[in-house]
Amino acid sequence: MRRAILPQAARVALPPLSNSFISLVKDTSLAATIQVPELFRQAQLITSRTLEVFTMYLAASLIYWIMATVLSTLQNHFENQLNRQEREPK
Repeated sequence: MRRAILPQAARVALPPLSNSFISLVKDTSLAATIQVPELFRQAQLITSRTLEVFTMYLAASLIYWIMATVLSTLQNHFENQLNRQEREPK
């Protein structure tokens, strides 16, 4: 089972699972609209104290962008690794 079924299942399941995880990270900014404390809420709190609106929102946006980029890169790496294992003769 470990050599036959799990690698095939991982190849099929990894892309949608990774996309869902990346979407979850991106959608957490939507949680701010229903007052769930998260990154943009913290930016709002800091902005209210420092009055540096552009700087705080730019920093929060960059953090989200970096997280999404890292997750996308990891997803591509894992997909390539799984596809390489499929192509290699045993």
